[in-house]
Amino acid sequence: MADLPDVPSMLEAAVDALGGTHREGQATMALAASEAVDKREHLVVQAGTGTGKSLAYLVAAIRHAMAADTTVVVSTATIALQNQLIERDLPRLARALAPMLNREPTFAVLKGRRNYLCRNRLQTAGEEAEDTELFDPRQLSSLGRQVARLHEWAEETTTGDRDELEPGVSDLAWRQVSVGGNECVGARVCPFGQECFAEFAREAAGGVDVVVTNHAMLSIDMQQDFHLLPEHDTIVIDEAHELVDRATSVATETLTERTVSSAAKRAARLVEAGTSERLTECAEGLAMMFTEAPDGRLDQIDDGLAGAVAATRDAASACVTAIGPAPGDMDPDTAGDRRMALAALNEVHDAAVSVLESYDKPLRERTEVVWLTKAPSRPPSLNVAPLTIGGLLRDKLFGDRTVVLTSATLTLGGDFRALAGQWGLGREVTEEAADREARGLSPVPDTGTEGVGEDEDGPHRAEGEPRWRALDVGSPFEHSRRGILYVATHLPQPGRDGPDPAYLDEIAELIQAADGRALCLFSSMRAAQQASEELRERLDHPILCQGEDSTGRLVSRFAEEERSCLFGTLSLWQGVDVPGPSLSLVVVDRIPFPRPDDPLSSARQRSISAHGGNGFLSVAATHAALLLAQGTGRLLRSTEDRGVIAVLDPRLAKARYGGFLRASLPPYWGTSDPEVARSALRRLAAATEPAAAAVG
Repeated sequence: MADLPDVPSMLEAAVDALGGTHREGQATMALAASEAVDKREHLVVQAGTGTGKSLAYLVAAIRHAMAADTTVVVSTATIALQNQLIERDLPRLARALAPMLNREPTFAVLKGRRNYLCRNRLQTAGEEAEDTELFDPRQLSSLGRQVARLHEWAEETTTGDRDELEPGVSDLAWRQVSVGGNECVGARVCPFGQECFAEFAREAAGGVDVVVTNHAMLSIDMQQDFHLLPEHDTIVIDEAHELVDRATSVATETLTERTVSSAAKRAARLVEAGTSERLTECAEGLAMMFTEAPDGRLDQIDDGLAGAVAATRDAASACVTAIGPAPGDMDPDTAGDRRMALAALNEVHDAAVSVLESYDKPLRERTEVVWLTKAPSRPPSLNVAPLTIGGLLRDKLFGDRTVVLTSATLTLGGDFRALAGQWGLGREVTEEAADREARGLSPVPDTGTEGVGEDEDGPHRAEGEPRWRALDVGSPFEHSRRGILYVATHLPQPGRDGPDPAYLDEIAELIQAADGRALCLFSSMRAAQQASEELRERLDHPILCQGEDSTGRLVSRFAEEERSCLFGTLSLWQGVDVPGPSLSLVVVDRIPFPRPDDPLSSARQRSISAHGGNGFLSVAATHAALLLAQGTGRLLRSTEDRGVIAVLDPRLAKARYGGFLRASLPPYWGTSDPEVARSALRRLAAATEPAAAAVG
C-alpha cells in the first residue's frame, strides 16, 4: 500500500485520537523502529517508564504489516502486558488509525496449545489415574469439582483460553483438559477437530497485521522443526530483559519419578506388560538414586545415578519401538492414546540422553549444566539446561528477520552490551561505523566482535553474529527531582540469617516517616515473612505479605488502602504498577544477587571465568543490576509520582561493583543520610496537593 501515511503522521493521529500528549521519546522510538525494519537492522531500544513504548512500536508494526502485506509478531513476557495489548491498546489504536488507512488494522493473540481447552481431552478428564496416588482424598475431591467446572465452562466459552476462566483452576485440573503440541492427534483425526479452540486461535492469527504472543511461545516456536506462529519477517520483543530466562526455561529438560512412571502408564495401554513394567521399575530406580545424590549442581555423575538414567533412556526407547508406526485405520481414541504416550516417552528419552551426553566433554568445554532439585514440597527432579542461550537466539530468532527489542531496563552498568551478548548479538553498529561502511571503508572496531562482512542483503552480520543498533529514548520522568536514592551505608553488611534487627529498625522508621505507602522488596520469601510478622507488632499500618492472598489481589488492596504496606519477593520486583499516593517508598533489603548455590548462574559464572572473562560481573552483577533496576522502577509510575528508594545494603555504595549497579539505575538524587530520606518522606506524607509534595 504505497499511499500509506508515514509513521510520524500515524503516531500523531493516534496520540490525538486517544487524547494523549506528544512525547519526544515515543516519536523517536517509532521512527527508529520503522527505519530498522526498512533497513533490515536489529534495534535495541531502552524506553523508560512513561515513554509510551507500546504505542510507538505498534504504530511502526502496523504500518509495516499493511505496507508489506505481512504479519508482525509482538512478544511479551507477562500475561498482564499481553492482555493490555489485545484488550486495550490494539483495539483503541486500530479505531484511531482506521480513518487515515484503507481499512482498520487487524490483530490476534496466539498462545501455546496447552493454554487452550481440548474438547477431546475433556471427554476423559478425571478418568485417568496416573496422578491419583500422589494426592489425598480431599485433593481428589477438589480436582473433581474443578473438572466439573471446566465441563460447564466448555459450553460457555468461545475461546477456550485458560486466562479467561474466572476464578481459575489448579495446574493439575487444567492438565486434565489440555494437551501440548506434541500430544495433539491433529485436527484431521480428532473427532473435535472442527471445534478445536487452539485451531480457532491459529486460524484467527493467520493473515492479521499484528499477532501478540509471549516469550515462552516464541521460544517453543524457535526450538522445534515446525512453526506455530504465522509467517513473518519482523518481531517486536517487549520486556526483552526477560527473554533469556524464558528461552532457557523452555530449553530446560527434566526427569522426575512422576514423569517416567506417567510415561510408563501411558505406554502400558499400547505395549506388552513386560515392556512398560521395565520403565516403571526405572522410575523407582531413579527415585532411589535421587535420595542418595546431593542436591544442586552435578559436575560429575556417579555410576549409580548414571546407570539409572541410562536404563530409563533404554526403557523409554524400547516402549517407543514397541508402539511402532501408526496403522492407517486407527480410531481417534487409540490415536490420541498413542500420540500422548509417544510424547511422554520421547520427553523422558530425550531428557535422559541430554543428561548423559552433557558429561561427554571435559568440564571446561561443556555447553550444558545438570543439577538435582530436592525441595521439601516437591518431588526431586534432575534437570539439564544450556549454559548459554545466545547461540539458539542467534540462529533461530535473528537469522532472516528483523527484531526490535525493547524494555525500560536494557542498559546495565550504563551499557547495552551485557544483554546484547546474552542474546547472541554481535557488534553494535555505531554511526561512525555505518558512515565508514557507506563509504566502502572497513568499519571501526568499536564495541564487540571484529571482522564484519556483508551478505547479499547488506551489512547484517559480523562473523555470523547479528549486528544491531542501540537507542535510549530516555524517560519523561525527572528522576533527579522526583526520586531520592537513599543507600543506608551505616547498616552492617547483610547476612544469611534473615533480616538484621538494625534493618528492621530502619524499615520501621522509614515506614513511619512515609505514613505507610511502602513497597518492601526482599531477596527471599523467608525474609519478607519474618519482617512482616515482626513489624506488624511495632507499626499500626496494615502490612500485606505476599503469599497470604493472590498477588493480584494484594496489589489491588495496596493501591486502594493508601496507608498500607506490601512486603514480598521476586515477582513484586517486576509486577507492581501503583501510580499515585499509595506508593512513595520502595525499600530493597539487599542487592539481589543470585544465590551462590544456584546451579545455572554458578555454572555460567564459572564457565565465563574459565575462559578469561569476568564471571561475577557478567552473571551475578548483571543479574543483580537488572533486578535492582526493575525493583526501584516501581517508585515512579507517572509523571506526578515522587518518593524515596531506600537500599539497605551498604555494598551499593562501598563495594567495587557498586558503581556498575548504580550506573544501571536512572539518575536519582542520591544520599546516605537517613534523616534526609525520612524528612522527604514526612513532607510527602503531609502534602495534600501534588505540587506541594517536593522531595528534593
